[in-house]
Order: sequence, then C-alpha cells, then structure tokens
Amino acid sequence: MNIPLNIDYQQILLHWMNLAILTGGLYFLLFKPVKQFMQKREAYYKDLDAQADAKLAEAEQIKAEYQAKLNGAAEEIHQARAKAQQAIQQSTEEQLAQAQTQAAQIVAQARAEAEHSRERALRESQRELKELAAEATRKLALQSDPFEQFLDLTEDGHEKR
Repeated sequence: MNIPLNIDYQQILLHWMNLAILTGGLYFLLFKPVKQFMQKREAYYKDLDAQADAKLAEAEQIKAEYQAKLNGAAEEIHQARAKAQQAIQQSTEEQLAQAQTQAAQIVAQARAEAEHSRERALRESQRELKELAAEATRKLALQSDPFEQFLDLTEDGHEKR
C-alpha cells in the first residue's frame, strides 16, 4: 500500500499507536500521580484554610469575651471609684464637723480661761487697791500732812507697776 506521494499508512498508523501507548503510559506513570499529588495538596490547603478559619472564629470569640470582661472591669472600676469618692467626701465631712466641734470647744475653753484670767486680774487689782488704801490710811494716821503723804503713796504705786 504505497501511495504515489510516498506516504506509508502503516508507518503513520504505527506512529499513532506509538503515540497512544506513550500517552497512555505517561498518563498512568506521570499524570495520575501528579493529579493525586495535586488533589492531596489541595485537600491539605483546604484543611489548613478550614483550621485557620476555625482558629480565627475562636480568636474572635475570645476577643469578644475579653472585651466584655474588660467592659465589666471598667464598669467595676468606675463603681469602685464612685464609692471611694463618696467615702472620701463623707470622711471629709466628718473631719470637718469634728474640726468645727473642736474649734468650738477651743473657743469656749479660751473664753472661759479669758474670763477666769479677767476675774483673777480684777481680784488681784482689788486686793492691791485695798492694800494701797490700807497703807495710805496708816501713813496718814502717822504723819501730819495727809495730802503730801497721799501723793507720795500714789507715786510709789505707779513706780511699782
């Protein structure tokens, strides 16, 4: 079966068969294992992606929980600060009332002491006056010029002070 163009169909058919066998062999030897490797790799990366998504969701949940705890802690801090401010204000008011009471007591005590000192000074001055009067009377009774003696006595009294 020779054709005038020098085309050998048998050779062409053998080449086609050789190509089919080579393609089949390569398919089973290379393509199938590479395809399996690619499928395994794709499954591995899908699994990694699913794990990453799960971990991301878990992290978001933990973040939300911590944010809620943080908000709760901030509220507790705010309440504790308000209580502390109230306690400080109450303590300040109590100390102010106590200081006012002490000031009133001190003022009352100072007034009492001043009154006592005034009374003592008054008694002492009255006593000194009585002594001066008694001494003046004695000297007047002993001397002849009572007016000069009285002046001398009063001058002595001024010099003692």
